[in-house]
This record gives sequence, C-alpha cells and structure tokens, in this order.
Amino acid sequence: MIFIAVRFTVRPDHADRWLDLVDDFTRATRDEPGNLFFDWSRSVDDPRVFVLLEAFADAEAGAAHVASPHFTAGLAAMAGAIATTPEIINVEVPQQGWGAMAELAPTGA
Repeated sequence: MIFIAVRFTVRPDHADRWLDLVDDFTRATRDEPGNLFFDWSRSVDDPRVFVLLEAFADAEAGAAHVASPHFTAGLAAMAGAIATTPEIINVEVPQQGWGAMAELAPTGA
C-alpha cells in the first residue's frame, strides 16, 4: 500500500472553510477504485493546520490518482487557500489499510 501524510497550513481567512473547499476533491478521491482511505484531521494546537492521511492499494492506484482531473482541480482550488507549501510523507508499506494496534484494546463495557 502507498501511505501518504500531508500537512497543510491554511491562510487564516480560509481555515474555517477548508473542508468545504476540498469536499469535491475528497469525495472523488474516495470513489477511486484503488483508494483505501482519505481522511482529514484538524490540529488541536493550530486551527490553520490540517493533516490528510491517505492510502492507495499500490503504486498504480497512486499514479491514477495523481493523473485524475479531480486531482488537478483539487490542487488548483487549494493553491489560493494555503499559507505555505504543504509537507508530505509518502511511503510504501507492506499491508492493505489499517491494522489493529497490538498494545491497546478497550476494557470494560
């Protein structure tokens, strides 16, 4: 699986609208056959920072994502709203999707 984490710092006037801005891009990516997940989070320390965790089944699925029209449109929409160049981690990992954490499980009811 190709695992990607991207950290976006958004301009203050776009922070509260960021998820609306990326909604079409998010929905289209989640509909891609090779997409395993595409999840946004907002920093609890800085409300202008959003983190995207995404995964694709393999390199071919990742390449299809980058070549898609919604990828191009999504980047164009984001460019006017970001304050800095996003930071990215992109790695290949030997699993498909999320696995259970071995060190922690729920207790009680």
